Amino acid sequence: MAETVGWASAMVLALTISSQVYTQWRSKSCAGVSSWLFIGQIVASLGFIIYSYMLGSWVFVWTNAFNFMAALIGQSIYMHNRRISRQRTASNQ
Repeated sequence: MAETVGWASAMVLALTISSQVYTQWRSKSCAGVSSWLFIGQIVASLGFIIYSYMLGSWVFVWTNAFNFMAALIGQSIYMHNRRISRQRTASNQ
């Protein structure tokens, strides 16, 4: 039962984070999003991957590995959107 709760929770978190990254990609905007969100998520997820592996908790290894990848993608999209925003601003001046 505990494994089922853990995996179900991991899936909810994965869907939530994926949805946020997708929304940011689709909107092509950085509004309301900080680069530090993704930097913090990358660092924390990496630490939690190591910690979860040391404990042998595969639910959390998977969850944090997914969050790590989502943060890398999110940071990449953020940087891309910020670059586009700056180019638009420069061309309008």
